[in-house]
Amino acid sequence: MELTTFWFAVIAFLWTGFFVLEGFDFGVGMLAPALSRDEAERRQVLGTIGPVWDGNEVWLITAVGAMFAAFPAWYAGLLSEFYLPVVLVLAGLIMRGVGLEWRGKVHHASDRAWCDLGILAGSALPAFLWGAVFADLLRASAPAALAGGVFSLSVCLLHGAVFVALKTSGPVRARARRTAMIVSVVALPAGVVALSGIPSAGTAVAEGGASPWLWGCALAAMAFLAAAVALTWRGREGWAFTATASSIALTGAALFGALWPAPLPGLTVAEAASGPYTLGMLTWIGLIALPFVLGYQAWSYWVFRKRLVAEVS
Repeated sequence: MELTTFWFAVIAFLWTGFFVLEGFDFGVGMLAPALSRDEAERRQVLGTIGPVWDGNEVWLITAVGAMFAAFPAWYAGLLSEFYLPVVLVLAGLIMRGVGLEWRGKVHHASDRAWCDLGILAGSALPAFLWGAVFADLLRASAPAALAGGVFSLSVCLLHGAVFVALKTSGPVRARARRTAMIVSVVALPAGVVALSGIPSAGTAVAEGGASPWLWGCALAAMAFLAAAVALTWRGREGWAFTATASSIALTGAALFGALWPAPLPGLTVAEAASGPYTLGMLTWIGLIALPFVLGYQAWSYWVFRKRLVAEVS
């Protein structure tokens, strides 16, 4: 495998990992006010992501850093073409981070309300905008961007609701399951529209038609999304969360498959890549560091795997 192909696959993996992990973070942040009735329940909901949300953001930092190092022309073109959405994403992530960090340090209800608003807005902005950016990158149209944004936002809500149902007990768990069923009314049709558009976009079509495996990934993503709803309805939150995560992962595979080998119009991966020496050094660094990072994050999820209960203050 050529190093350019290898690093494109690595970047696709990092972005997909970010969508899978931050997806439920964004969903929980948006749903916290709807799923909680008092301060104890609000802490219970936000506590589901408390130990992991900042670690999940590292996937975005690593993905963007890898793009900058391995494909500087792709990095520059993507960030300049979508400058305003990216700035809004960063503003949202800052608001969310400040809200999550400050919420446990303030004592007045009004201050906590401002933190909750920052968490909600800071979760909704990236959840919608990343879907819109990548959809526009594929199809270069406002309707496609809107469809991609609605799909990513609704899937994050579904992913987050299932995660809360998996990680909590009592009334919050029941509300999360009901919310997941309500959100699915939007997520399923949005998924059909957005996912069916991926295989028919990108370089593969221009070169003679979409690859069958792109259709396979898109159809499997739809199937997993539908399975997640059925499993949530049956109270199988663990399998439902696996299904939503699989749907997002397959969406990422289809997305980056459609972007290969031209991630930007008129720019191929080979043209965007750094020199062989840079890619070689990056490969050695990645092979040494990445297993430790993945191992540490897997260990942190294992440590905080138990359900949370609301603590009455």
